[in-house]
Amino acid sequence: MKIAILGAGNMGGAIACGLVRSGAYRAEEIVCTARTDTTLERLRTRCAGIRTTTDNVAAVRDADLIVLAVKPWLTEQLVREIRRAVDPDRQSIVSIAAGVTLAQLSEWLGDDRAMRPALFRAIPNTAIAVQQSMTFVAAQCSDERRINEVLALFGKLGEAMLVDETMLETGMILASCGIAFALRYVRAAAEGGVELGCPAAQATHIVAATLKGAAELLLQRGSHPEAEIDCVTTPGGITIRGLNEMEEAGFSAAVIRGLKACR
Repeated sequence: MKIAILGAGNMGGAIACGLVRSGAYRAEEIVCTARTDTTLERLRTRCAGIRTTTDNVAAVRDADLIVLAVKPWLTEQLVREIRRAVDPDRQSIVSIAAGVTLAQLSEWLGDDRAMRPALFRAIPNTAIAVQQSMTFVAAQCSDERRINEVLALFGKLGEAMLVDETMLETGMILASCGIAFALRYVRAAAEGGVELGCPAAQATHIVAATLKGAAELLLQRGSHPEAEIDCVTTPGGITIRGLNEMEEAGFSAAVIRGLKACR
């Protein structure tokens, strides 16, 4: 499958390089665009063999899948630029622009519904740079084969989940904003480790590795977080004292309030 990634910035470049590193796609199967050759040169340095161009229309013509990876406020201009080059019978379009709806993409592509390609919105997070993204995908005007193609593509970059478009905002809060929330916990716990006598770099590594292990317990066992907490807390032990102190300071309530504040 040939892929055109229009907008080879941080996220677009991470998608391109991640797909090549996964081994599922060859570098020559992917073409990336950017407004300047400086951006494209950085990408070529990171991912040898990948094709690049500043011509969006030329990039689209040979692609099976088109990824719109520009900033949200540039998406309409890009769609209107390429729409006459899109073959709806052969091509699918995936937008990763936050806040740009499927209805808007349809409108920008034109009024002829019969000429609209399969449309998708995908919301990855920054862990896509290390092929560990939690990506949410919503579809319109698509069949099962094309949906599976898009899910498989983002599945090479972490985990991909098909959801209704109305769930994308919640998914973004939990998984995209959630990266920052998780890292803020790592920072706070590492600072606590320093106060307890652990060198800063070592404390950060310990907390990050522990967070990774905690996540794997849930993902591999499919258990409830409280069940795993029960495995750690013993009557009169130090873990329950620490948890109770955190809850007294409003830990769970603060997390929920932070999530709701993102809406």
